[in-house]
Amino acid sequence: MNIQELDKKYVLPTYARVDVEFVSGDNARLVDSNGKKYIDFTSGIGVVSVGHGNSRVNDAIYKQISNITHISNLYHIAPQAKAAQKLVEASGYDMQCFFGNSGAEANEGAIKIARKFGEVDGEIKKYKIITLKHSFHGRTITTVKATGQESMHNYFGPFPDGFVYANTMGDIECLLDEHTCAVMIELVQGEGGVEPQNKDEVQALAKLLKSKNVLLIVDEVQTGAYRTGKFLASNVYDIEPDVVTLAKGIGGGVPVGVVMTSKKDVLSAGDHGSTFGGNYLSSTAVCEVMDILDESEKSGDLEKNIEYFNNSLENFYNENKKLFIKKVGIGMMCGLRVKDADTLTTIINNARDNGVMLLKAGRNTLRFLPPLTITKEEIDEGFNSLNRAVSTI
Repeated sequence: MNIQELDKKYVLPTYARVDVEFVSGDNARLVDSNGKKYIDFTSGIGVVSVGHGNSRVNDAIYKQISNITHISNLYHIAPQAKAAQKLVEASGYDMQCFFGNSGAEANEGAIKIARKFGEVDGEIKKYKIITLKHSFHGRTITTVKATGQESMHNYFGPFPDGFVYANTMGDIECLLDEHTCAVMIELVQGEGGVEPQNKDEVQALAKLLKSKNVLLIVDEVQTGAYRTGKFLASNVYDIEPDVVTLAKGIGGGVPVGVVMTSKKDVLSAGDHGSTFGGNYLSSTAVCEVMDILDESEKSGDLEKNIEYFNNSLENFYNENKKLFIKKVGIGMMCGLRVKDADTLTTIINNARDNGVMLLKAGRNTLRFLPPLTITKEEIDEGFNSLNRAVSTI
């Protein structure tokens, strides 16, 4: 059997897979099993932040797993403590970290923090969590319910109670009541269409929630790890959340999720846990990825990469306005609104045929999440191929 046949026979069909198998990668370049080469403008849905096959990350992981890979969280784990320090210091907030394995796990941890925070004298007085329409917070039963997309709620109920959806940021205030413990938002909605929130509205919300002792949770699973130009989108928006969730880009390809919070006294021993979370493998990867990205940010290379990519995307947009409505996003988390869903599908398929990997997101959006280490040469090659891909549409 070939790989496609094995996959069809033994793997549950939960993904509408494209018939491509990648076998190697180098920064923003990929090669498939037929030897065809691609420029990757997806970085594994924002995961491979420092590029494919990064030698520094590979060397750090190899050195670590040659000694010890996993022992459990019953003991001190040196790279986990160091990774937590790097994440907290990069954020600029006075927080502590809990390590899990994914963005959904990080958001589950955030919800547990909010629910326990809402207890008063041992009774659950405050349990409601407000999220936004078009949001996406994960695939577990609870984070699916936290997701403000009705189509995600099919088949899997009954769900945990206590989630309320606001149509817009401006609608959140009228939904607050004595039972609200938290508001959870994405500052740039990823799966919802690369939709940035209004900065003034976000700052007003943060101030309001602080006055009402309601937690502000910011889901930075996709926006974190310098994706928006600063370590957190929260830094871009000049707010200080009570809880931040991270995953994707902080591990550079190794599964890891983190919930950070300034509410250090809410959870105590036994309230939460993870067998694999923050083990030697994943936390070593986080340490090296953070070092690479910190160096890139401090040297100005990150800013230059973002500027060059955005200028190239702007030029592509201006040359193809017959296909697109507007350019959206922040930093290297970008999108182009396409005029209709059929055209969006055609663009992605044509781009792949021409050697460029792209993503789609809600609201008919062509999504770009390239590695943050992408070079000018890779950007130029990608957009040259992309222009060929759309020339016949």
